[in-house]
Amino acid sequence: MCEQDRRTRIADAAIELVAEQGVRALTHLAVDARLGLPRGSTSYYVRTRRALLEAAVKRLAVRAREDFDAFAGSDFAPSPDVRAAADRIAVHLDRMLGERRNDTIARYALVAEVTATAELHEPLARAAFSEQLAAGLMASLQVPDPAAAGADLVSLCEGLVFDRVIGSRSLNAPEPGSAASREQLSRAVEVFLRGAAG
Repeated sequence: MCEQDRRTRIADAAIELVAEQGVRALTHLAVDARLGLPRGSTSYYVRTRRALLEAAVKRLAVRAREDFDAFAGSDFAPSPDVRAAADRIAVHLDRMLGERRNDTIARYALVAEVTATAELHEPLARAAFSEQLAAGLMASLQVPDPAAAGADLVSLCEGLVFDRVIGSRSLNAPEPGSAASREQLSRAVEVFLRGAAG
């Protein structure tokens, strides 16, 4: 296994540990154990805890981008059809709640941990959603200030996901992957888009 593959496996294991046990569980020894590596292997590749956090943050950002690209495809373009746009966004949000739940939980835990470190906080804070794509959608809907409305859409999406993972909706939200989950998410996004489009 090449060094880059080993570093990627270490970062992936760090993400899993944070998602399953919280940020405090993220140690070099815990990563060694998770990967079945000899004691001290992780610290050979990633010397400090800060470097371990950085590896996890960067890997989460890469995984989020790869997932979105695979989901959206190379022909992704904003849809001027409000209902279609809301449905497409809802599918992406639902994936974050279901298939990508561990990444979502790890992202929330890590973003709180690295808030004071701009070079780690910024890429992680922007990893799940693209304000540029949101602004493009708002422009296609002919919203007067597409950049501001796009930023608001990102905030709405962040809130919808957070509420269903950690907030009050997490207690009784429909099962991710279900039609009810996607419909609930789509309805909230559609109300926002129609209001923004006037």
